[in-house]
Amino acid sequence: MKYLFLAAAALLASQSCRTPKSATASLIWADEFNTTGAPDPQKWDYATGTGNNGWGNAEAQYYTNRPENVEVSGGTLKIKARKEQHNGSGYTSARLLTKGKFSFRYGKIEVRAKLPAGGGTWPAIWMLGNNISEVGWPACGEIDIMEHKGNEPGKIHGTLHYPGHSGAHGSTNTTMISNASSAFHIYTVDWTAAALKFYIDGNLFYTFNNSANVPFNQEFYVLLNLAMGGHFGGKIDPAFNSAVFEIDYVRVYRN
Repeated sequence: MKYLFLAAAALLASQSCRTPKSATASLIWADEFNTTGAPDPQKWDYATGTGNNGWGNAEAQYYTNRPENVEVSGGTLKIKARKEQHNGSGYTSARLLTKGKFSFRYGKIEVRAKLPAGGGTWPAIWMLGNNISEVGWPACGEIDIMEHKGNEPGKIHGTLHYPGHSGAHGSTNTTMISNASSAFHIYTVDWTAAALKFYIDGNLFYTFNNSANVPFNQEFYVLLNLAMGGHFGGKIDPAFNSAVFEIDYVRVYRN
């Protein structure tokens, strides 16, 4: 599907609803997920475990780096949540991140993805400030490009977390799409010193005014994960067995 990228890009550029792109925008980092096997270790690392040491949200899964939970095949990255007993948890999944491998300040990030279905699924495309180890969260800042609750199909969340706006108090907005789990959509944040603008398929649904008073003026790294349950994901459907969060590409542009 990515092999028609140039032709598709030309078509999309002709549509006025698309995300604005500067004439000088340049691609500075990407993963097209064209090489079968494990995700590229030059680009991605894994967070493993349950996150009970500070970065979890009472979720039910155990994150692994096993091929049963994360693989590249058929031109896409597949993050797979499974109902199974593993290291004391009743579910497994994966959480990928570019920390220590790639980060950026300002630009546009696009992720083309198809979301998992099922009550309790919680896929996310997001970013964290590089200084999280020094200042902690939420002082480092968090940019949630896309979050989706399987218990609320089609409702897409774009959210920012920072001091005074953590947890359920994030600065956020939502929009509805009809086929989040049956079709691919492009989730985008266009990030400048003036604003962060959130889009789906080029349609703007949230604008956050940036300033020197919030931590969105430093380098951030990228995360992709599929959680189960937790404070945000909610109740897991007892009939759930497995689900796949499928990512076609991640592309970062410098304006």
